Amino acid sequence: MTRITRVDTHVLGTPWRDLTYVTLTTDDGLVGVGETRMLGHTQALLGYLAEASRNHILGSDAFDMESLVGRMKRGDYGRAGEIVMSGIACVEMACWDIVGKALGQPVWRLLGGKVRDRIKAYANGWYTVERTPEEFHAAATRVVERGYRALKFDPFGPGQAELEPAERRRSIALVEAVRDAVGPDVEILVEMHGRFSPHEAVRIASALTPFEPSWVEEPVPPENLRALAKASAGIALPVATGERIHDRIEYRELFELGAADIIQPDIGHLGGISETRKLAATAETHYTLVAPHNVGGQVLTAANLHLAACTPNFKIQEYFNDFADAEVKQAVTGLPPVVDGYFDLPAAPGLGVELDIDFVRERPSQGAHFDLFVEGWEFRGTRSAGQTL
Repeated sequence: MTRITRVDTHVLGTPWRDLTYVTLTTDDGLVGVGETRMLGHTQALLGYLAEASRNHILGSDAFDMESLVGRMKRGDYGRAGEIVMSGIACVEMACWDIVGKALGQPVWRLLGGKVRDRIKAYANGWYTVERTPEEFHAAATRVVERGYRALKFDPFGPGQAELEPAERRRSIALVEAVRDAVGPDVEILVEMHGRFSPHEAVRIASALTPFEPSWVEEPVPPENLRALAKASAGIALPVATGERIHDRIEYRELFELGAADIIQPDIGHLGGISETRKLAATAETHYTLVAPHNVGGQVLTAANLHLAACTPNFKIQEYFNDFADAEVKQAVTGLPPVVDGYFDLPAAPGLGVELDIDFVRERPSQGAHFDLFVEGWEFRGTRSAGQTL
């Protein structure tokens, strides 16, 4: 038995996101690490983890992840939501890290082995600029000059429900500028952040069609999957969604409705690597691709790479840290960099990364608050915006 004897939490702060790390220590001296990124609920997550440590985690065998996840998900009787599933994810990732280290193998080999030798990445967090075609064109050019072959962005400012005609034209002009900057062979991915009513999502997607985005993401708010299905039925482009669904069982209705072409579970909010792998297998039976959402640091990215390595219906991996507060990369060693648009597979045992706790301690939470419906949110703390930072 590899018994968990200690649970520690560590928070790395930036102006717009907190990265929460969980380290588990076992009775034989192994240490595993997991990570998630919470928006506005970091303290609630830490409170939950303190209770879960006492009730479920301490004394558990790190190899018995199915049992531990089951107890954390159902053993408190209340229905698990974003906070609980995020706490589970951190702990489960750390257990995989321990198991891989104990066996001397990278996690992807323990999940069934690789189906690809490298993992395509797309850049996010790169458009911390004014919402003008010139600024977006220049910023997108910098992304492809760095070797990326795909990039995602939300051109819609603080838009909600329905855009005014002038604002709609402005947003579409930003997409046109990005396509012009990157050329025809680089993937562009258009993020809608659940902003629109179905009719407006359809209208905007129709106007975007000439620029051939690889998907439009979360066109309507996430709570009503029938509204998503209505929008998807009218959108000729691929539709992606799923970052704000926190239990794989909740995807059942999405699959039944045929409401999306690509799903975007967040490993850090869905209960970890195994839960997301189970969801990916279900998606495969519906011929649906998986492109995991990832606004985390290097540990969460590593977990995504291990999943991507062994998932046949994986499409592409999101990555912020080459552009948005890139110093968070210094908190962790071992993650392969993006080279010519791709990650190599992690090679070291476990997740293949190590957390620099001293670096994290020197950068505590700043009380990050991030509101996608205020003017200037896209600056992500790099300059003044109409939000509390």
